[in-house]
Amino acid sequence: MIKNNCKNILGIETSCDDTAIGIVTSEKNILANIVINQNSNLTKYGGIIPELAARDHLSNIDYAIHGALNEAELELQDIDLITATGGPGLIGGVIVGTVFAKSLAMSLDRPYVAVNHLEGHALTARLTDNIKYPYLLLLVSGGHTQIISVLEYGKYVRLSSTLDDAAGETFDKAAKILDIGFPGGPMIEKMAIDGDPKSFNLPKPMYNSKNPNFSFSGLKTAFNQTVTRNKLNKTVVKNLCASIQKSISDCLVDRTKFAISKFKKMIDSESKVRLVVAGGVASNLYIRQELKKLCFETNVLFFAPPLDLCTDNGAMIAWAGYEKYNHEGKTNLDFKPRPRWPLDPEAHYINPIHTKIGKSGVKA
Repeated sequence: MIKNNCKNILGIETSCDDTAIGIVTSEKNILANIVINQNSNLTKYGGIIPELAARDHLSNIDYAIHGALNEAELELQDIDLITATGGPGLIGGVIVGTVFAKSLAMSLDRPYVAVNHLEGHALTARLTDNIKYPYLLLLVSGGHTQIISVLEYGKYVRLSSTLDDAAGETFDKAAKILDIGFPGGPMIEKMAIDGDPKSFNLPKPMYNSKNPNFSFSGLKTAFNQTVTRNKLNKTVVKNLCASIQKSISDCLVDRTKFAISKFKKMIDSESKVRLVVAGGVASNLYIRQELKKLCFETNVLFFAPPLDLCTDNGAMIAWAGYEKYNHEGKTNLDFKPRPRWPLDPEAHYINPIHTKIGKSGVKA
């Protein structure tokens, strides 16, 4: 049931280090999308400090909301629905966003909806490309690497997940090892443009495996050892960046190809399969291009949100909250923020064929 009384939806995203506020309409127009990052802290401390991130959210959120309202040319009273990430994420930041959203909802007498951060990414393509169910989702970010069948709203089946580290985390770790700055993914991608991806033979864990899952911890270890063995200069660093980018990309493409074959059997549909790639790593243009090639080879339609909607943003939370409100109604104000909140709570990890997991990761 569509609740037509909600035209303007406010989305609050504070699950990691970006304070993000978005305003979208029920007609899928993005009126505002404000993101305040904490890159200065990332550079200063070499990564995210959860307590500092939460404090910055507290300092930034009011300013970000006023900025979004100005961009959308709206007053606070024009907002019809208040949505916010309720998890998963760094709990301090999630609490800040949740409490702020509840307070706004109470003061404005508007409904409040707690949104699963992963669902925000999962439904972004429905906002940007009006994509229809069902579709296959590759969700790849700093904290998650999963392949999920999105069958309809609220019905998600996990086909693949990482057994250890996420792809985005691997990019960040590699950048830190090379000391090339934050955020790690974009820095690696920038340096890789002029590098030779074949210069270093890095491993591709789980490649061609019958196990559907991902693993990146062994790649991180191998990369660290490779850096230690080589004398670094600009050319070597660029080659290292290109090599690890290719290894991560090859793993993502290979596991996605495996999932596509399973998904085609699941949906038993005559229409073309649709692949959506979302999450921060989806903004990597090299990886996008390799996934497009895979889709062309497998007769699959490829979708990816605009680059600014791949990374954490408030617009995706606003839209996911609107869809949730239409299906489930408002969230009770006694909702408790969740550090963990699987998109598919009934999912279980497929028992890996290779079970030896140590410091170097899964042996594929």
